[in-house]
Amino acid sequence: MNLSKTENAAMVAVALSGLAWGLFWLPLRALDDAGISGVWAVALFYILPMILLLPVIFWRRRQIARGGWPLHLAGLFAGLALVLYAGALVFTDVVRALLFYYLTPIWSTILARLAIGERITGRRWGTIGLGLLGLLMILRIDSGFGTTLNTGDVMGLAAGVIWAIAAVVMNGSSDGNGLDFTLSYFVWGSVMALALTMLPLAGAQAAPDWEATRHVLPWISPVVLVLVIPPALAIMWGATVLSPGLLAILFMTEISAGTVTAALWADEPFGIREASGVVLIATAGIWEPVLSLWRDRA
Repeated sequence: MNLSKTENAAMVAVALSGLAWGLFWLPLRALDDAGISGVWAVALFYILPMILLLPVIFWRRRQIARGGWPLHLAGLFAGLALVLYAGALVFTDVVRALLFYYLTPIWSTILARLAIGERITGRRWGTIGLGLLGLLMILRIDSGFGTTLNTGDVMGLAAGVIWAIAAVVMNGSSDGNGLDFTLSYFVWGSVMALALTMLPLAGAQAAPDWEATRHVLPWISPVVLVLVIPPALAIMWGATVLSPGLLAILFMTEISAGTVTAALWADEPFGIREASGVVLIATAGIWEPVLSLWRDRA
C-alpha cells in the first residue's frame, strides 16, 4: 500500500470512528442512570478497556518500553484530553460538549505549523471555515450563546487544546505505532480518569458499589469492544499518518452523529439550523478526502 492509499484509508477510518464516537454519550448516560455517577462512568470506560487489553499490553511490552517518552507523552496527553471530553459529555449538554471540543482543528492546525512546520493550505483553511460555520450555526451564536461556562464547557474546551498537543506529538514521532499509541492511551487514560474522581466534582465522592458495577458489565463490555477500542485504534493510527489539523477535521463527523442522536434521545434541540450545521460539518469532514481521491484518479 503506497502512502496515498494509506492516507486515504486512514481518512476513512478516522471519519467512521468519529461517527461511532458520536454515540459515546449514550452508554455514559446509561451508566449514570444505573447508579454509576458521571466521573466514575468515565473511569469505567477507561479501566475496563485497559483490563481487556492487558494480554496485548503484555505481548507488546518490549515495543512499548522502546517507545520511550514520546509514546508515553502522547498517551498521557491523549488520555487526559479524551477523559476531559468524556467528562464534558457528562457535565454539560451533548451539543455544547461537542462544540467546545471541536474547536480542535484550529489548535491542531496552528500547533502543527509551529511544531512541525506543516504548511497551511488554502484548502485547509476552507475546510476549517466550513466546519466552524457549521459549529456557529448549531451554537446559535447570533441569538446569544451566553458568556457563562459551566464545568462541562471548560472540560470540552481544554480537551480540544490538549488533544491538539497529543496529535502533534504522535504525528511527529517517526517510529510511532498506532497500536502502541492506543495501548499507552488506555493506560494513561485510566490514570487520568481515576485522577478525575479525586476532584470536587458532582458524584465523585462516592465510588460505585460492586453490585451496581456487576449489573452493568454484561452490556458495557461488548459496548467497549465495539464502540471504544476499535475507534480508538483507528484514531491513534490515523494520528501517525495524517496531519494533526486534518485528523481533527475528519473526526468532526462525531458532531453530526452526536447532534442527531442527542436530538432523538436526549430531547436536545434539532431544527433547520442544527440540520444545516450538521451538513456543513459533514461536508468539512469529507472535503479533503474526496479531493484527495479525485486527485489520485486524475
